[in-house]
Amino acid sequence: MDFTNPLVYGVPCFLGFIALELSYSKVFDDKSLYKWKDFFSSLSLGIGSAILGALIKTVSIILVFNFAYDIFNPVVDGVRTNIMGYESFGYAWYVWIICMLLDDFTYYWFHRQNHMVRFLWAAHIVHHSSDNFNLGTAVRNGWFTILYKPFFYVWIVIIGFPPEMLVVCLGIEALWQFQLHTKYIKNLGFIEKLINTHTMHQVHHACNIEYMDKNHGGILNAFDRIFGTWKELDDDIDIQYGVSTPPNSYNLYVILMHEYQNIWQDMKKSKSWNHKFMYAFGPPGWSHDGSTLTVKQIRKEMAKEKLEEELKEEKKEKKLQVA
Repeated sequence: MDFTNPLVYGVPCFLGFIALELSYSKVFDDKSLYKWKDFFSSLSLGIGSAILGALIKTVSIILVFNFAYDIFNPVVDGVRTNIMGYESFGYAWYVWIICMLLDDFTYYWFHRQNHMVRFLWAAHIVHHSSDNFNLGTAVRNGWFTILYKPFFYVWIVIIGFPPEMLVVCLGIEALWQFQLHTKYIKNLGFIEKLINTHTMHQVHHACNIEYMDKNHGGILNAFDRIFGTWKELDDDIDIQYGVSTPPNSYNLYVILMHEYQNIWQDMKKSKSWNHKFMYAFGPPGWSHDGSTLTVKQIRKEMAKEKLEEELKEEKKEKKLQVA
């Protein structure tokens, strides 16, 4: 059965909503919401991603999803059967819901690993490299995530879900992710308890240490809550968007490649192959000599400093009481 990827209809909507938000911000609200050079860089990256996606995704679906589906779900006596012995899944409405849930679960881990593994972060950092947060940022996609993304999702077709069903679910996920990149939609009340919303995605794009590596979810926020990466937007924190190692350039090549270059420079700091491996595949910020720290290490240091300050205050209070 053939289905059309929802992104076919989504792309024209993307451009329309971007134009609407840009026009509204410039005429009625925040003229600095869109910076022209930054916006054109984001738009160019989005166009390039769409072109590469049309080419590479088609090939990857044929080579990865369809190949895996045929290998693990061969036709036996005219019936598509999983190698585990059960009949592969069809197109019932509840199968669609299950596939969408599995897609959302996979998106969480795919997205989280893009933040936890530096080599993957080097591709994903493109999306976070703007210090603006708007619908234009939503299309600021790296060009290299396309090369490895299918391998995170292939398990879904291996267990028996049709490849075209998964592709539709991936498209729905992308549509939801796009519209999250706006500050004009505020807290949604009860919905915030279930769904990944615009305020939560603002947290995800912030480079404040309190917010970094939080809210990796796609449509649901349940996985962030379950696995300890959920964070609510705090109105008392002056939110800053972007990354700790920005490209500081509007040049597409620099934006796409700067973190790979940083990895290469860091790998040359030590002759140890273990250190070289960690610079490439450890968490961003890892260093063999402590010259740079990971987000976890920074938070640990901050907690330690806070505890020391609290202990000092307690000692002062005791001295005053004795006096």
